[in-house]
This record gives sequence, structure tokens and C-alpha cells, in this order.
Amino acid sequence: MSPQPAKTLRQTAAEYGLKSEEYDVILQRLNREPSPVELGVFSVMWSEHCSYKSSKIHLGKFPTTGPRVICGPGENAGVVDIGDGQACIFKMESHNHPSYIEPYQGAATGVGGIMRDVFTMGARPIALLNALRFGDPSHPKTKRLVSGVVAGIGGYGNCVGVPTVAGETNFHRGYDGNILVNAMCVGLADADKIFYSAAPSAGLAVVYF
Repeated sequence: MSPQPAKTLRQTAAEYGLKSEEYDVILQRLNREPSPVELGVFSVMWSEHCSYKSSKIHLGKFPTTGPRVICGPGENAGVVDIGDGQACIFKMESHNHPSYIEPYQGAATGVGGIMRDVFTMGARPIALLNALRFGDPSHPKTKRLVSGVVAGIGGYGNCVGVPTVAGETNFHRGYDGNILVNAMCVGLADADKIFYSAAPSAGLAVVYF
């Protein structure tokens, strides 16, 4: 029996979810073949989850500027002036495929991630919301997915003390192969005490907790 030919890096890139034209861009930018580790990094950073490569065009259609907008896209969360010296800080994120693979942890880390993005802006998280899409109720995976996702959303928010105040859930066979788990966190802060991720100048200390 003849040995199987070794996979090319291009084939490996395809298995990692990178398109052939994306692999060409990697070659162009590095001016060489990527190492397997570099290929893994590109596949993660250029994924929909990290770069919004398929939804960015649609997200760009939403208004992001206005007299009340203190901070639009580009920071950990959005900031809107709500008057009386206060600001509303909010973040929404999807944790779709992670929740399909591991419902409790996928949903919980989705909620945890947006809460983190809100309080790193200097805000106090005050409310959670969610929009969920599951497959056909009769599908053999649906019951497990629903119970896991609901428990994950509630578990993370409850242990931190932030209530889930609103949500919606729909079922359709189109989601049998992958569910949608969209979570949102809303926070409150003083409008003049917003923290940003960019350092105002060079040479400042970085502290990790």
C-alpha cells in the first residue's frame, strides 16, 4: 500500500477555514510560506468570530455617529450620552458555534466577554439581554442546546449579579446545524469618567489583573 502524500500548507489552510485567496494574501504579506503555528494564528484572527469578515459589510450599514455618541466602533464597547452627566455603555456579541459545540460554556463565555467589555470602559453592568435561534424542537440536539445555552446565560449573569431583563427565542429547522446565540450587556457610567483601551502617551506602566 503506497503512503499517502503529505498535505500541503494550502490544504491545511483550507481545513483551518481559510480560503485559497486568503492564503495567497498570507504568502504576499510574509513573502514566504507560513509556519503551521502562523497558519493557525491567521485562521483564528481572520475567522468570522474575530474579524467579522462576512458580517462587517452589513454592520457598516448601521449609524455610528451623532450628537449623543461619545464613542462609536473601535473600542471595547459603545458609549452614548443619556443626559444628566451619565452615559450608557453597551456591547453585543454572538457566540454561535461555540454554543453549538458546548452550550453552557459557549453561552456563558459570550455573556462574560461582553460584561468584561462594558466594565473595562469604566461602567457598571446593569442589564443583560439575548436573542436566540434554535433548530426544530423535534431535532434530537435541540433540547440539550436550549437547556445548556439558557443555563449558561443565566449562570454567568447570576453569579456576577447582573439580571437578564429581556430576550427572545425562536425555533426553525434552518438552525439545526448551527444555532445563534446573541448576547447584549448594558452598563451605566459617568460621562466624564470613560476609560479607553488606547494609552494616551508612551512610557506608561501596564498592570495586569
